[in-house]
Amino acid sequence: MSATQSQNLPLWVQERDKVIESSIDNEWRGGDAPDYSESNQGLATESLIHHPVGSLEAIVENLVRAFELEASFKTNTQEWLSVVNEKFRMSSNGGQEFTAEDVSKSGTYNLFIGDTEEYKASEENFESSGRLFRSAFPKGFLWEVLEVYSSPPNVTFKWRHWGTFNGDYKDYAPTGEVVEIIGMSIARVTDDLKIINVEHYFDNSQFFAKLTSGGKHQNGKSIWATIKSFFSPRETETQQPSQQLATSCPFKKLTSSFNSSN
Repeated sequence: MSATQSQNLPLWVQERDKVIESSIDNEWRGGDAPDYSESNQGLATESLIHHPVGSLEAIVENLVRAFELEASFKTNTQEWLSVVNEKFRMSSNGGQEFTAEDVSKSGTYNLFIGDTEEYKASEENFESSGRLFRSAFPKGFLWEVLEVYSSPPNVTFKWRHWGTFNGDYKDYAPTGEVVEIIGMSIARVTDDLKIINVEHYFDNSQFFAKLTSGGKHQNGKSIWATIKSFFSPRETETQQPSQQLATSCPFKKLTSSFNSSN
């Protein structure tokens, strides 16, 4: 499929910046539409696979990224283009099913991960969970499709969710490593490619093991951080709030694993 032909596809399976351009008057969390420019740069340089425009893999990837965009930033679920709102359900590892309203209220990370030893969804809300992962991955928590195994209406695909662990995760020191989750998902979609329901399957134990491998800070600074600062020049990084938000993803969730790369 050519780039011109791909423009005839539904908006929600095109590049997410096009979704933003067409939704500028929607109700956005924080008041303004997100800026994905930094995230796009990261995807361009760090993705393992760059799918041909208009391919089934690219369509699935764009659909999930559109969903992530809307789940993260559109507060009115009736304005979500990527799902059949009244029918939409999402689950992880065979657990409880959640509606679009649930996702909008609690956030994808909380519903995606749930309660584990290293992360307690029951103790987090939408905003705090986002801050937690933006802190750990200041340059973005990215997502990509690795493979698609079946075509609509029941789309099975493998994905990868990753970021460079350059910031604190709770009171654990960063290691500078790329930390990733590989997972599988099954999405049932309509004829016009809106999501009816999606099931995510992944093992996040190795993901959290790496997020805690740097050790806890002691006296305000971990041993690992002290050693790193000894050999590394001091750096200061600033991001616009909208950029910080946009670099995080849900599957940000999906986060998610079988070991793929919002």
